Amino acid sequence: MPVDRATRQAWLIWTTAVIIYVAAVFHRSSLGVAGLQAGERFGVGPAGLGTFTVLQIGVYAAMQIPTGVLVDRFGPRRVLTAAALLMGLGQLLFAVAHSYPLGLTARAVLGLGDAMTWVSVLRLVAAHFPARKYALVVSFSAALGALGNLVATVPLTLLLGSVGWTLTFLVAGGATAVYALVTARLRDHPAGAPAPETEPIPLRTVLHRVATAWRVPGTRLGFWVHFTTMFAPAVLGLLWGFPYLVRAQGMSEHAASSLLSVLVIGALVGGPLLGGAIGRRPELRMPLVGLYLAAAVAVWAVLLTWPGGRVPAPLLVVAFALISLGGPASSIGFALARDYNPLHRVGTATGVVNVGGFVATTVSALGIGLVLDRAGAAAPAQAFRVALLVVVAVLALGIWRTIVWWHRARAAVFAAAERGEDVPVQLRRRRWELQPA
Repeated sequence: MPVDRATRQAWLIWTTAVIIYVAAVFHRSSLGVAGLQAGERFGVGPAGLGTFTVLQIGVYAAMQIPTGVLVDRFGPRRVLTAAALLMGLGQLLFAVAHSYPLGLTARAVLGLGDAMTWVSVLRLVAAHFPARKYALVVSFSAALGALGNLVATVPLTLLLGSVGWTLTFLVAGGATAVYALVTARLRDHPAGAPAPETEPIPLRTVLHRVATAWRVPGTRLGFWVHFTTMFAPAVLGLLWGFPYLVRAQGMSEHAASSLLSVLVIGALVGGPLLGGAIGRRPELRMPLVGLYLAAAVAVWAVLLTWPGGRVPAPLLVVAFALISLGGPASSIGFALARDYNPLHRVGTATGVVNVGGFVATTVSALGIGLVLDRAGAAAPAQAFRVALLVVVAVLALGIWRTIVWWHRARAAVFAAAERGEDVPVQLRRRRWELQPA
């Protein structure tokens, strides 16, 4: 188990690991402001452009459970090192690609490397920090990861305009690949702590471990929390926010990239605040999720029903600021996975949870692209208004399933407490909750 207090070595290891996560978020988000250039470079329309993100995020989502198993088997140090090499290779390939198939291959390789970063960082945090600091460090890590997103807005727009596509992505890919030399020096567990078991795991055992993690109500709740909170800011920041602001809202490219940075600033500010709050009072986790989801419903109702479709810029800033808090809120899903699973299964459970948001992002990004393609010559404002209904549909599904598993997870906690077992959070039974039979 982690030591009782965070050591200097723990913070050094965390710093080394979180830098590669910042790089991963940058690479993941780099198509956000480069999307229009990518469409011209590869000669594709909205659906083809959406396929870049769908493929990259689809690979990411598909790799989360295997990544959790790899982290549990080989340790986060080796997995992070492989992630840096793969991301560097993918971005280098994207820099020189001119054909659409080669561009897709590059984004798939990039998604593969990206998929290995966050679960590895969380496993390092779980191993090196005490449980009471886990939520805070995870939220702070996610907030710092947003710096990669910030670099992928205005700074990347300026770089693409000055030095061009190839040199920009060559430098980014090369720097990431070289950083693998640094991640190779990480420690999987604190000095003096027993090393976790790393014997080869048969496929049957892997499937059993995944199934066991999935059956835990806290893991299932974490999955749906991540599904519902993370995808909207991701869809806007990764691909469709920039075209929406430029084409549907009539903004300049510079103004649009500046507004996208609000998604990052919100995550930077909200992450540590949220992490500190739930670290001190973990019983606030689900009420805060509910508060965010209520705000998200209100935001999308305003954006999609505004008369004429052109939303005033100050209101767009407020809307994007509220949506940005979905990133910090999604970290609650990882805290649930950490609390309700033993340490040897945390990597697997974290991977299961992390699938949620990226499945929602994949479905939303693809759906928006397909609707925009079908819209054809329709006015951009009206086309995006219809296309973004996909986001509303995914949000509604996520809210429904989150409510269902919130009730079931609470029932499991009450049952465990009544059996005299230790529970990670002391909950107070509400009047509307039935007593167990």
